[in-house]
Amino acid sequence: MRWIRRNLVVIAGLLTLAYMILPNIVVMVFSFNKPAGRFNYSWREFSTDAWKDPCGVADLCGSLSLSLQIAAWATVGATVLGTMIAFALVRYRFRARGSINSLIFLPMAMPEVVMAASLLTLFLNMGAELGFWTVLIAHIMFCLSFVVTAVKARVMSMDPRLEEAARDLYAGPVQTFVRVTLPIAAPGIAAGALLAFALSFDDFIITNFNAGSTVTFPMFVWGSAQRGTPVQINVIGTAMFVIAVVMVLAGQFLSSRRKNNAQPQ
Repeated sequence: MRWIRRNLVVIAGLLTLAYMILPNIVVMVFSFNKPAGRFNYSWREFSTDAWKDPCGVADLCGSLSLSLQIAAWATVGATVLGTMIAFALVRYRFRARGSINSLIFLPMAMPEVVMAASLLTLFLNMGAELGFWTVLIAHIMFCLSFVVTAVKARVMSMDPRLEEAARDLYAGPVQTFVRVTLPIAAPGIAAGALLAFALSFDDFIITNFNAGSTVTFPMFVWGSAQRGTPVQINVIGTAMFVIAVVMVLAGQFLSSRRKNNAQPQ
């Protein structure tokens, strides 16, 4: 009991982590299943057929490609706009600055269904045709707040003396920003971009309201669940999970290596 009390926080953390990872493990295991019927909900036998032909289901890879395109463009748009907004909110004083700071958090606090219905009303009043562009605009709008929050936290922690030192060494505004400010803010910008990509790729509610006849990967999964769940969906989910884990581990490795190289020998 004494050992449990000493390591209670660690045990609770590991149990929480296991609880979060368990659904991904289930998806990974069932990506090697060969179901007897249309639904891949019970284990039958081990098979790698789905991995050999991940696009064997009609429109699956098409919807996946569309989701990746929307997520990539939404990430670029939200990251560029969010970075500029974050710098403006931190570095400049102007009217309504406090109100804008408060409004930034609204998309994160607001239920997605409310934002989805509001965006749909906006697009219909504008006479816009629902499809790729309406989904992209909607994704940029709801990803923007997350990028601003991530970049703003990084910019607020920056030491202004580093930029002042660059200006004292006759660096111009552009050179100071590119060679000093941007590299320091890069981790926050990268975190915001990765978060925007994950949110955009994963979104269903806002997309479903504003997609029209466009079918993204989450919408394809939802539609397939009504008729049957092909194993290929588990394959794609497993691949995305593995890629995300590899990216995180690579980032941690590069960060630790950079810190070790920066330490004096």
